[in-house]
Amino acid sequence: MALDAISLAPVVDDAALRDSVTRAAEALKRHQKPDGHFVFELEADATIPAEYVLLEHYLDRIDPVLEQRIGAYLRAIQGAHGGWPLFHDGAFNISASVKAYYALKSIGDDPDAPHMRRARQAILAAGGAERTNVFTRAQLALFGQVPWRAVPVMPMEIMHLPLWFPFHLSKVSYWSRTVIVPLLVLMALRPKARNPKAIEIPELFHTPPQQVRDYIRGPYRSAWGRFFKGLDSVLRRIEPLFPKRPRQHAIDKAVAFVTERLNGQDGLGGIYPAIANSVMMFDALGYAPDHPDAAIAWQAVRRLLVIQRDQAYCQPCLSPVWDTSLAGHALAEADLPTDDACDWLRPRQITDVVGDWAVRRPRLRPGGWAFQYENPHYPDVDDTAVVGMLLHRNGDPAHIDAIDRAQEWVIGMQSSDGGWGSFEPENTHHYLNHIPFADHGALLDPPTADVSGRCVSFLAQIGMPPDDPVMARALAYLRREQEADGSWFGRWGTNYIYGTWSVLCALNAAEIPPDDPAIRRAVDWLVSVQRDDGGWGEDEESYADAPHGRYKESTPSQTAWAVLGLMAAGAVNHPATARGIFCLARTQHADGEWTEKPYTAVGFPRVFYLRYHGYRLYFPLLALARYRNLLRGNTRRVEVGF
Repeated sequence: MALDAISLAPVVDDAALRDSVTRAAEALKRHQKPDGHFVFELEADATIPAEYVLLEHYLDRIDPVLEQRIGAYLRAIQGAHGGWPLFHDGAFNISASVKAYYALKSIGDDPDAPHMRRARQAILAAGGAERTNVFTRAQLALFGQVPWRAVPVMPMEIMHLPLWFPFHLSKVSYWSRTVIVPLLVLMALRPKARNPKAIEIPELFHTPPQQVRDYIRGPYRSAWGRFFKGLDSVLRRIEPLFPKRPRQHAIDKAVAFVTERLNGQDGLGGIYPAIANSVMMFDALGYAPDHPDAAIAWQAVRRLLVIQRDQAYCQPCLSPVWDTSLAGHALAEADLPTDDACDWLRPRQITDVVGDWAVRRPRLRPGGWAFQYENPHYPDVDDTAVVGMLLHRNGDPAHIDAIDRAQEWVIGMQSSDGGWGSFEPENTHHYLNHIPFADHGALLDPPTADVSGRCVSFLAQIGMPPDDPVMARALAYLRREQEADGSWFGRWGTNYIYGTWSVLCALNAAEIPPDDPAIRRAVDWLVSVQRDDGGWGEDEESYADAPHGRYKESTPSQTAWAVLGLMAAGAVNHPATARGIFCLARTQHADGEWTEKPYTAVGFPRVFYLRYHGYRLYFPLLALARYRNLLRGNTRRVEVGF
């Protein structure tokens, strides 16, 4: 490694770059499964592990050894503020903290132990457990810790509402739908947790739970919020008068919905909250633990556990298709074969199940990939685009039909504004984000720049010209979505660095020239937020009010995204690119890997954040290998969409 005298930017010489790429590729390959796929841990916050502990106590299926390991994990991630954050080194979050405290007390931690006292003090200082979010209060209601009036009214009869009605389950996102449907049954039946140790948490409330009168309150984000609060008050009065027969019919509909989408050992929707709700729903309905539906739902929950020697936690979901396709792109850029990864991916294309997306696109043939091992009702265009680009790059003629089918499905999933949401088209009924039940503000799946950029990249890579009507609408959407500072929002990765990289890849794939004003502004923004060490980092708080593209430290994945974005924008020779590559090479360990503790992804902005354990491996490899290839080649243009 040396310092370039002209640009005054550190450079990685060819031999060192080759060595770095080789070590990174070998490190990544060590994680590949014998059948060719990759799956890394997917870590969220304390919420999911705590909920799993509470689920064991709800069912009285307590595994003491496992719970001690989960307890060790929860204690290890407790923040200096006394509570639990939503991401590494983040601010106190009251809902995560109440669940973690309740789980630890259920495991057997002494409430007077120092870590429990600190947690309790932090919770009370933040307003007490009465100020937790809706999903936390629903869980507390199941344990009898708050009355059911602490939870907004969601009548079971929602299952009967027609498609034209302002609220319909097809008008919310897939994740909301799969969580809500079994929860409706629980809210209708109001079962009570077995809770064999009779653990309660009255010490976390300022006011005795039965005396609290303002569980559902503002601040409201709009006039819609005040309207829906009034509607909640009306429904609360009249719901007890609803006739029993239509209610039972609604329960039957909900059970049929869940059973159709039970999804084997991958579970309802492939996500923990929905799977856990399905487990409790079957239990509340009287299903025996060995009933096939109840047993497979419980197996799906258990499959999410990561059990280590001294600690354990529960993942929110599994990410094999995402990990395999991203790792495949990194290996392809490193000139390594991807046949085994592609051969694992191709059969997982969903062509025989018409998913929930068909409500808006009834004549569209299925052809996408899901995020998980199996989730046939809920493929997403982001995974589909990334897999499609990898299959296309692989070049095996056996992939042609799969690519064509993916192209057809992605085109059909385009929303009317030109963009793409992840799982649903036209999922833009924004007033629903203001119902009391949606205090998290993440009920919907509207089009976003990062997902739309990926779809553009895929379609452009396989040959769609910029003047095609599909592409023209998409490019117009991306131009409209550019922020005033030149960046783009990242819905599924943190945040503006991720979104900007995604869109720059798309614009390059669509043959938008590097001197286009939108690209120039994006490059200027990326350069402006580069850190002194040459890397990039972005705080999860940028989804709230933190500055775009800034953090107290650089991270390998965000540095890689920024460098990949600069290269896609034609800035291969820019000093900022060289400094970013130097940062990646300098921070690489001898074993070829990188360390990344900060979270760099998101499930729901401001509510639920993620750390993909594979991001620290395949994205830096992709960036380093691409830089090497562009310096060696006759052109400085990135020729692929990803």
